[in-house]
Amino acid sequence: MRSKPVLIAALSGRALAASARRAGFDPLVVDAFGDEDTRASASAYSGLPEATLSGFRARPLIAALEALVATAEHPPIGLVLGSGFEDSPKLIAALARRFPLLGNGAQAIMRTKDPAIFFPQLDALSIPHPQTQTSPPQQADGWLSKRIGGSGGAHVVVFAAARSRRGRYYQRRLNGEPVSLLGVAARGRLSVAGFSRQWTLGAEPRPYRYGGATGPALIDPTVKEGMASAAEAVCGALDLVGLVSFDFLLAGGVPYLLEVNPRPGATLDVLDDQSGALFAAHVAACRGEASVIAPLPAPGARAAGILYADRGPLSPLMPIWPSWTADRPMPGTRIPRHRPVATVLASGETAAAAEHNCRRRLDELALMLYGRAPDTERDNAKTYRPRPERGGASGQAR
Repeated sequence: MRSKPVLIAALSGRALAASARRAGFDPLVVDAFGDEDTRASASAYSGLPEATLSGFRARPLIAALEALVATAEHPPIGLVLGSGFEDSPKLIAALARRFPLLGNGAQAIMRTKDPAIFFPQLDALSIPHPQTQTSPPQQADGWLSKRIGGSGGAHVVVFAAARSRRGRYYQRRLNGEPVSLLGVAARGRLSVAGFSRQWTLGAEPRPYRYGGATGPALIDPTVKEGMASAAEAVCGALDLVGLVSFDFLLAGGVPYLLEVNPRPGATLDVLDDQSGALFAAHVAACRGEASVIAPLPAPGARAAGILYADRGPLSPLMPIWPSWTADRPMPGTRIPRHRPVATVLASGETAAAAEHNCRRRLDELALMLYGRAPDTERDNAKTYRPRPERGGASGQAR
């Protein structure tokens, strides 16, 4: 049986392309990073590195996608969008007019990412969430400022440190444990693929920058049921379809819903299997197939973490990257300080063990890179890594 071509567009398309390849599809990929393993997984590739600075623009993106379509032996079954589109519903609508969209459309994205729509909907569904408002609070203490449509955590700052109020909303800060639910939405129902825990690698002025995730997470069954019930209610109310991730904060045994990412995200690296079952389930759900059930996580646990160039700018000189790395930059890539370098993968018998192994490998990779090629050039060198405001994972720009 011939493989089916599928279009993929994302700031970083590697995880989607790899999962699509494992599921038996031919990925035709447009992304901004152009990493080695993205190109290796793609049947055809087109790069738009300028998107790391200004986001995707309709004309060059559509041209790149149409050029990929021209290379395919058969018409692609549709277009899967990853990171980089949550704040651009008009762009999503333009893409949907040119290609069959395998995912949530512009209206569903807008309902999910617009705080003036999303959080009142949570209130109507009686789903707990932190106090949230679109106008700046009168008292700065205890409030966070978040960019509408932001991902990766770098856009989240304490209100007092926010430099701008344009395109931002405000949320009460809660102390708790960040956990995520990944599921496949279809016909108003949600099939849960797994739960994961996140950690941050932030520092001032971006204390909430995404660091990584590990799963499947051990969570109290009653709490799991509450999270799954809330997630399914949101999917039904907002008419979501395909892979969707829900970010919660567990505080005092209560799961508070922080945000929803209505697209495939970084936990593909943690919860997908060797057959690319999650990508296959996403496509099946978006094509309206009668029965879509998310696959069970593989035995054991896995973790994925992001290495950032926090020790200084880099031009990685790695003759052979370790097998446990992903998102490996092409030779000659310039990475300014604090930008993402690569993803590190690890496994373990438990989620805690997998996270421990991942953190150890992050330290090991940092030592290898900075030991081989310390680089003290200024941060304004050419790069294919995004600004922290747009970059990261989870979330999840990666």
